Amino acid sequence: MSAINDLPATVQARMLAAGELSARELLDATLDRVAELNPVLNAVVSIDEDRARASAAAADEAHAAGRPLGPLHGLPLAVKDLHATAGMRTTFGSPAFEDNVPDADELVVARMRAAGAIVFGKTNVPEFGAGSHTFNPVFGVTRNPYAPDRSAGGSSGGAAAALAAGLTSLADGSDMGGSLRNPASFCNVVGHRPSPGRVPAWPAKDAWFTLGVQGPMGRTVADAALLLSVQAGPDERAPLSLPEAGAVFAAGLPTRLDGLRIAVSPDLGGRVPVDAEVAAIVEDQVDVLRGLGAEVVSGCPDLTGAEEVFRTFRALNYAQGVGDLVDTEPDKVKQAIHWNVAKGRALTGEDVVRAIRLRTELFHRVRACFSAVDAVVLPASQALPFDAELEYPKTVGGSEVDDYLHWMRAAYLISATECPATAVPAGFTGEGLPVGVQVVTARHADLRALGIAHALEKANGHTARRPPQGGASTTTSLPSRGIDPAPRRP
Repeated sequence: MSAINDLPATVQARMLAAGELSARELLDATLDRVAELNPVLNAVVSIDEDRARASAAAADEAHAAGRPLGPLHGLPLAVKDLHATAGMRTTFGSPAFEDNVPDADELVVARMRAAGAIVFGKTNVPEFGAGSHTFNPVFGVTRNPYAPDRSAGGSSGGAAAALAAGLTSLADGSDMGGSLRNPASFCNVVGHRPSPGRVPAWPAKDAWFTLGVQGPMGRTVADAALLLSVQAGPDERAPLSLPEAGAVFAAGLPTRLDGLRIAVSPDLGGRVPVDAEVAAIVEDQVDVLRGLGAEVVSGCPDLTGAEEVFRTFRALNYAQGVGDLVDTEPDKVKQAIHWNVAKGRALTGEDVVRAIRLRTELFHRVRACFSAVDAVVLPASQALPFDAELEYPKTVGGSEVDDYLHWMRAAYLISATECPATAVPAGFTGEGLPVGVQVVTARHADLRALGIAHALEKANGHTARRPPQGGASTTTSLPSRGIDPAPRRP
């Protein structure tokens, strides 16, 4: 059954629907793979095997009885540990929530369960999702399946590593500054940052916050689109939620790009330093896109002010979200969180008004850009997967990194635009490290981003390259806290 783990979720779903594979068999194969590889990777950090087995049995009984099946029927899914799961530990990677067991699923989890997913565990995150490298004092470091001495990225690093290694069929994620796109690039999988409101978030402390979104990850673009079809759709409790039903994302995706005009920039118009091998792989996409029928030009939206917009509203969000915890339990919060909260509290009304003005000007410049081109292809991450023992890389493309955010600019400058972006595998370095690109489209044009990414994926073929030994290039157990075999309750 080992090969089953590495198949796309869309293929697994067809086999489950046809009765060629049972939910029990697929869950067994998943848990076996977790037991084999997770001690090295540390991607899955909590497991509720009993409930998962009960859900798989119920799924098989529903199939045998001929009852209607959901689009995710029988697919094992591990939930990001920033998202609340009823009866299963949700720690946010923080010692302050090490024993937190929510009473209810948040909306995105409830939708995935209702669609038939078998939720069996949680995937690792940085503390409160801060940073694009996945480590925390509760569970330790998540490692890259293609090179376990390297970072898997973050904050959805556990999700990306689990997908790449076949520890889960699908994975949800979230993205403020690149948390769906950066780990997808590092781990040779797909992550889609939706337009704000495409996947409604509830409950939420700030229902109008647009920098942070929830979205899908998969081994292929079609897998990510399948999961998005379940996650997306309106909800009256989320005031920014878009009215379009999620089912639109379950339709077929194109393999040709005839008639489209696509811009390519390896360095966001000279705004960011980029590792030379990353830049070369982005440039390689020019010929691929032309071969698919697209007209290719050089260019990038004018991102003036995006840095200030992102940092201002991000800092406000951290001050609002975890400021009280910094005050009451400062020793249980890492320095990066203290720094973010302090930045938010130091903002003046004038700072916020300026950021609002800059965001408005940015919106109109980006809107004008997408009246001239259909998409922009950019690096998903400026850097290559770096030493997992570092907090963040100290240099990128020969330039020093100012702080733990600075090396993520290729992703977070796009976050400030509120445009959707799909990160898709695009190549490998000479060392065998994955590199992805992000396909950015106009606001709300999520289906176009996924479609272009799908055509690139099919032409490049890199998603078919699985990690050595199905998920780890070494059998040596590296330091980590490992998994918790069952959810612990307070």
